[in-house]
Amino acid sequence: MAPAAPLDGVRVLDVSTILAGPLCCQILGDFGADVIKIEHPKSGDNMRGHGRSKDGVSLWWKEISRNKRTVALDLKDERGGEAFRRLARTADVIVENFRPGTLERWGIGPEVLLAENPGLVIVRLTGFGQIGPYASRAGFGTLVEAMSGFAALTGEADGPPTLPAFGLADSISGIAASSAALMALRHRDRSGEGQIVDMSLLEPIMAAVGPGPTIYQQLGEVEQRHGNRSTNNAPRNTYQTSDGNWVAVSTSAQRIAERVLELVGHPEVITEPWFASGGGRAEHVDLLDDYVGSWIGRRTRDEVITAFTEAGAAIAPVYDARDLVADPHVREARMLVEVDDPDLGPLLQHNVMWRMSASPGSIRFTGRDIGADTDDVLTDVGLSADEITELKESGIIR
Repeated sequence: MAPAAPLDGVRVLDVSTILAGPLCCQILGDFGADVIKIEHPKSGDNMRGHGRSKDGVSLWWKEISRNKRTVALDLKDERGGEAFRRLARTADVIVENFRPGTLERWGIGPEVLLAENPGLVIVRLTGFGQIGPYASRAGFGTLVEAMSGFAALTGEADGPPTLPAFGLADSISGIAASSAALMALRHRDRSGEGQIVDMSLLEPIMAAVGPGPTIYQQLGEVEQRHGNRSTNNAPRNTYQTSDGNWVAVSTSAQRIAERVLELVGHPEVITEPWFASGGGRAEHVDLLDDYVGSWIGRRTRDEVITAFTEAGAAIAPVYDARDLVADPHVREARMLVEVDDPDLGPLLQHNVMWRMSASPGSIRFTGRDIGADTDDVLTDVGLSADEITELKESGIIR
């Protein structure tokens, strides 16, 4: 028999939309939690229409909602709210991302839910958190990517602030929220006490951007954009090879920097006093970039990577999705895996995010149709067949 997953026996209600909350719940589901995805009967989660699709089937939905049973339930309706409360009494975790006050307005706020299930963990994911002057604002990843300092530091020095081409803030927050949920469950298991987790999109990406506020408070300095360069070390950049590909070089460690300059034929700079620190090398970035860039530019990507690898220097190719799919390490380490999908057949997805030797996660099934499990889930919490039929006829469930 396969070993038990670490979250076997944990029930999670996913009442979130788009990305951060659903990703949090995907992670919990990947490691064994019984995740029940709750969507509006008519509109469903907007994530179903997010990104590319094939034959009308959302490819992102298949991954972000894998390992989740789906229930179509109108939470605004009083009878829908009562059905939700029944589900919440059986749950360990609820993840929601409505604007602050929305669940309270519907009569299913944390006070109500915790009174009926004192051990419940409620993760509230919003753009700016539950308190403060921006709490009621619409919050999307793009907005916090701008406010966090990320955009201000991203892009060329003489160019505009640059936003990521993917859901960076949402993804960071979703991963952080899964960790927060587990911390709250640990507390619950020791004390019997549930709690509310206030998780914003803004704070995790602020932490990822780094100590800019501390630097400003202590030194009065505001960090600026430097393109792909770093103020902490050099050479650190992307460089084009002779066959038109790109590679990234990092020299955060002193010995790596020495190996790179030895490899590209300029060992003389290693003995310069300024070369002994990352900051000193960064002050001579034009010189070092010229040495490294000109050497790389005369060789193909394969030649460059082979030479750097043999020299023990740090380098990586700049990949797109096609390169990732073909990469032997990605394949052998099973970072991408094929899973069976009833609509699309063999479907390539990201694997679970980490490997655990004693209690591994798994992809048990891909994202399902809206309301695919409504009858089974509501029957499990005590609704009769007649009640379910009545709710369906009223459009409260699907």
